[in-house]
Amino acid sequence: MGPSGAGKTTLMNILIGYVNNGVGGTILTNNNPRNLYYFNKLSCYIMQEDLLRPNLTVFESMLIASHLKVGRELNEEDKIQSVEEIMACMGLEKCRDVRTNKLSGGQRKRTSIALELVNNPPVIFLDEPTTGLDTVTTTQVLELLKDLARQGRTVVCTLHQPSSSLFYMLDHVYFVANGNCVYQGAPSQLVPFLSNVGLVCKSTYNPADYILEILDNNTIRDLSQEIQNGKLIKCEDSEMERKPHKTIGKKNTLAVIPAVFSRENSTEKKERLRFPVGFMEQFFILYKRKIKIQRRDTLSIWIQFLHHLFSAVLLGVIFYGVGNDGSRPFDNFKFCISVLIFFMYTFTMAPVLLMPDEVKLLEREYFNRWYSLKAYYMVTLVSSLIPLLIFGTMFQVIVYVLTDQPRDGLLRFFNFWLTGILSACISEGLGVLVGSVCGSATGSIITPMMLVPACVVAVYGMGFGQHIESFMALLMSLSYVRYLLEATCVSLYSNRPNMNCPTGYNICLYKDPKLILRDLGMLNTSLLTQFIVLINFYIFIRVLAYFALRYRLNKELSNKMITYMKKLLKRNL
Repeated sequence: MGPSGAGKTTLMNILIGYVNNGVGGTILTNNNPRNLYYFNKLSCYIMQEDLLRPNLTVFESMLIASHLKVGRELNEEDKIQSVEEIMACMGLEKCRDVRTNKLSGGQRKRTSIALELVNNPPVIFLDEPTTGLDTVTTTQVLELLKDLARQGRTVVCTLHQPSSSLFYMLDHVYFVANGNCVYQGAPSQLVPFLSNVGLVCKSTYNPADYILEILDNNTIRDLSQEIQNGKLIKCEDSEMERKPHKTIGKKNTLAVIPAVFSRENSTEKKERLRFPVGFMEQFFILYKRKIKIQRRDTLSIWIQFLHHLFSAVLLGVIFYGVGNDGSRPFDNFKFCISVLIFFMYTFTMAPVLLMPDEVKLLEREYFNRWYSLKAYYMVTLVSSLIPLLIFGTMFQVIVYVLTDQPRDGLLRFFNFWLTGILSACISEGLGVLVGSVCGSATGSIITPMMLVPACVVAVYGMGFGQHIESFMALLMSLSYVRYLLEATCVSLYSNRPNMNCPTGYNICLYKDPKLILRDLGMLNTSLLTQFIVLINFYIFIRVLAYFALRYRLNKELSNKMITYMKKLLKRNL
């Protein structure tokens, strides 16, 4: 406990292992130096913000968590029984089949706590677990946490001015102010401790409120000296009987908990402790969860369907019949650009806007060792292909027919289709990269700044492609949009007969498709080369996005980089 800015969150992050850079001292677990690798596996962190996967029921969410966090230590029947017991203790029976996005604030808080209890962790950290809860629910939550502690667990939480009755429910309190400890010990010993330094709390007053109200620089100094900055602990005179009111999980359904420290260096044991289930099992569990969430998000599906349908019809009407019209070659070139821009912005902006919220959910689940980042990333990559292929194919078929593109074989349409799909995949990877690093507001500004120059460079040389300067050719080779544009144009114009010349046109300069490719600077372009380069672009951006996400989740690395950048800026200034 402590006032705002006292250092509660900093201390919590150090204990959890969120922050290690610039931290001194020693943290012991059971009188042994803490091994953070093992400790993170055996502890959980329940954040203040109630982050839950949407479109899943409470029971489904907890069962999935059980599959990931418990693994094969329990069979399916025992997992269901354990989940039911936790839900009963948390008062979640009535909302068992309610989707998480329809829960009330109190129900969301209890569900967030319940999700981390499925593997019976010995150490539980909670940041403001009573925020947003009414008095009755707050009391129930603290009683539950008290029972968890009575069963041998260590429960550490930050609280914001609890009532007097709730304050005396606590076993041990640690007050911080300005980075110093001003009291540590039993709640019942707080009033006598304050009296010893001349600070008298009235019997009708809440001690938790009183100590926060009297804190100033002099008081903080005096109390910190009196308690020796937390080295003294004020204990109760007699140890109270500690029996749990109720049990979370029966003994025959509890997972086996390893030690929180280890001197073994066995790589096999570390890998076994890292995650309860292997990579492939993680992948299939997460994939099923992702597909279920996508299938139930009917509003998003309809929006995507209508967006692709309307855009395809609109684009087809604007460029109606230009595909085989020898008098309008550059209109067809504009059509190719429009198709690519549609794919680029459609599939880039969605992850840019949605990924920041997804990262918050990922931080909680990844830090609490639900699954590996590799499994999560592969699921994200594979599951996004389904709507991309369905809606992308629908869009391309409509615009291809309406614009009267050549129909002399499936191979030509396949090349056109593959180019659009690659455009969507690369753009989505770029959106994931930006969304993983930036917030939605910043990302929505950065993304156009990246795409617009790539598009401008890509269309350079229209009409004089044989005479593109070497410097501009180098810039164009750095734009993945240029390769997409070349692949699209070569798909539509290579190896095809002369185009139709409308009545009234005595001369169609670009009736021969080779002349169009020549003046666009694409005459000798190999379609296979373009596809190989585009696939390499896709792999590079996806790998870069993975490491950006890994950097975002690695708090120690992030803190080191931030500290280094601050030092570098100070030196330059």
